[in-house]
Amino acid sequence: MSFQKLYFLFVFFVGGTIAFGQTKPNATPYTNEATYEKLKKKHPFITPLNRHTPPNIRIDKDVEYANINGLSLKADIYYPLDKTKKHPGVALIHGGGWISGSKENEKYMAQELASKGYVAIAIDYRLSEVAKYPAAIDDVKNAIKFLKKNRKKYSLDQKKIGILGESAGAQIATLVGVQPKNKIKVIVNIDGIVSFIHPEAEESTYAAFWLAGDRKDNLKIWTEASPLEYVGKKTPPTLFINSSQPRFHAGRDDMMKILKSHNIFTEYYEIKDSPHSFWSAEPWFTETFNLTVEFLDKNLK
Repeated sequence: MSFQKLYFLFVFFVGGTIAFGQTKPNATPYTNEATYEKLKKKHPFITPLNRHTPPNIRIDKDVEYANINGLSLKADIYYPLDKTKKHPGVALIHGGGWISGSKENEKYMAQELASKGYVAIAIDYRLSEVAKYPAAIDDVKNAIKFLKKNRKKYSLDQKKIGILGESAGAQIATLVGVQPKNKIKVIVNIDGIVSFIHPEAEESTYAAFWLAGDRKDNLKIWTEASPLEYVGKKTPPTLFINSSQPRFHAGRDDMMKILKSHNIFTEYYEIKDSPHSFWSAEPWFTETFNLTVEFLDKNLK
């Protein structure tokens, strides 16, 4: 029996309320569509994401990049049709409190980046109900290795790999990006904390469930999972795009201060009067994408 089947049998018998020693948060499906429906109640001017697939790209859906004890891990790869040159790559990490969401959330960002000359890989990783930290980190790194291994098919410049994430995905992306051994060239952090232990950080049941314990009981892991702990002279240029909700900025200013002390390019933009998950609706998605591609064109191409 596969790991995935065993896990779901476990959840069935315990009622899904307690798993791996932690109380499971009351998570709802985290999709662009559900997020739009939620946000429009307070922001009636917004519109749902709806963009046609650009004609100058190709998409490989549900590509298996790893298999963990029978659990197939998949990614969607969006890439330019132009094979006359090598293209930089960008790994896209979805949000959802480490417990929800999927690579489908990255569809529009990935296809638009591909249309601008990037190989974009939207990654499904093991969520906290299936595996605790650092499983998701390992999955993202393995997906990037897979992309590099298949660089000829996608005309990928393996020496130019960036990483982007939103919310919990931004924390994951930043953690992978700040560790020099991963050789990430740029980081785009969209409304994700960079420290679980910073004074600005709020302890959450989502983080506790993913990190397998409360902060006071598992401080070592909470520290280890905090990107800010690794920031230094080898950290790549980093762009922050933030909502107007301060709790999602935890550690950002300290990280930027360290980067600037090493003359590493960094900047942040705040989407005025915006909620968390602003990137899931218009006009905020377009603003987010434009800021992202401008940064990538300057620092990755």
